[in-house]
Amino acid sequence: MTPLVEQRCFHHASREAVVRCPVCRRYFCRECVTEHDGRMICAECGTAKTAEPAHGASMAGWMVTGAGGFLLAWLIFYYLGLILARIPADFFGNV
Repeated sequence: MTPLVEQRCFHHASREAVVRCPVCRRYFCRECVTEHDGRMICAECGTAKTAEPAHGASMAGWMVTGAGGFLLAWLIFYYLGLILARIPADFFGNV
């Protein structure tokens, strides 16, 4: 592995690299990196991080999943109750 001192910027071959992006693992100069969540990452990875949907956007998906799960559980217990109700009383013997 080559030390950081000997590395050159991925975009600017004449400039010395100062940071290695933890996402794409390439080396970059000061002008090609930005700070995101306390880490220095390249501009391309930074734009990809900001393009991800926000947590609020996925809330609707969780609500649909929760409603679907509740409906599935209700259907299972409903039909299980119908099946148990159709069992004849003499099946259980003299209680």
